[in-house]
Amino acid sequence: MALSRERAYTPPDRLERCTTPRGELQLQRRGEHLEVISNGSFLMATYNGASERELVRLAMGAARQVGRVLIGGLGVGYSLAEALSHSDVEHALVIEVEQTVIRWQREYFAKYAGHVQDDRRVETIAADLTEWLGGADEVFDVICLDIDNGPTWLVSESNGWLYGEDGLRRLGEVLAPGGVVAFWSASRVDAFADTLRRRFHDVRQCSVATGVGGEPDWIYLARAPRRDS
Repeated sequence: MALSRERAYTPPDRLERCTTPRGELQLQRRGEHLEVISNGSFLMATYNGASERELVRLAMGAARQVGRVLIGGLGVGYSLAEALSHSDVEHALVIEVEQTVIRWQREYFAKYAGHVQDDRRVETIAADLTEWLGGADEVFDVICLDIDNGPTWLVSESNGWLYGEDGLRRLGEVLAPGGVVAFWSASRVDAFADTLRRRFHDVRQCSVATGVGGEPDWIYLARAPRRDS
């Protein structure tokens, strides 16, 4: 999600700033777009939703069925909007750790991604995904995770659990047969692809142009785990 050179030199206007249990969140406007800064690090923006949409498009295209979708991280709402564009989706569950981001999506980001939370198929839960997964008893056809900036560029170190052996095992337990789990990453991490291959089938790593220049984003796809995992 690197900024283009032109945007990097455009001073932003701060709209909101708040303190959460995970630190400081800031919402700022840069030209016609909005950016979210977490503890001083760039987290997301309204001008680079291409890879967030591609995350869902690729995962749903690879899955046998797409009736039940889990999205980790609401963000601007681009991933959720892509999921809802598929008429076969019956239930889209979104887990977003920041209640403030859930509000910002309604009040600020809906202009860019639509009023996605108002869709009758959507359920939004304010929770830490790593904690929520511990008690989850649902099974999903597609799981799309846009958590932090990927396996290695973490704003919150606790999110690292999702990309390790324990997190991947738990994700496999809530993934339906033939289901697909997809991860968004700000950089290519070959070691993560190797970790996925030890537990899942048909692992793919795909580069996606951001639309704003600079290095591509990356998406990791994996099919339901082996029976002997």
